[in-house]
Amino acid sequence: MPSVTQPLRDEHRELLPQVELLREVADAAGESGPGELLGGVDRVHAFLAGHLIPHATAEERALYPVVNRVLGAEGATATMSRDHVEVGHLTEELAGLRERLADGDVSGQEVRDLRRVLYGLYALLHVHFAKEEEVYLPLLDARLSAAEATAMFEAMEAAAGEAKAAAHAGH
Repeated sequence: MPSVTQPLRDEHRELLPQVELLREVADAAGESGPGELLGGVDRVHAFLAGHLIPHATAEERALYPVVNRVLGAEGATATMSRDHVEVGHLTEELAGLRERLADGDVSGQEVRDLRRVLYGLYALLHVHFAKEEEVYLPLLDARLSAAEATAMFEAMEAAAGEAKAAAHAGH
């Protein structure tokens, strides 16, 4: 029998290969040519800005309030929200590095900074997804009705759509 949180588990399964791309680009930094490196950074940044950050926005607006309610503790998801803040900061730092790379500035320091940001994002995202999958989703599976889960996912989809539209309008 599928769990009521299966749609979020499926979405995570779709996002994880893109998270792996962060590690792959970090591994290639300093080993590949500047054009190939910039292409990898462009793909990573597009994933983060266009998909992952809207996913995080949807969690903030629709998933975490439900988790807080189910746990009976406002702020139960504060550490997860802090992860989202850090993902945003690192994505902004990546955008700055991307601009410098596009300008042809591929010094040893830029390569080290790029690796630090990409490996940091990679580790943070893996742990973040694991916490959701291993802690929050089982709680929701045990305590949410199918109707409550459906309403939550509809709210998440709407919030992600709004976040994607806002991100697209900003570019």
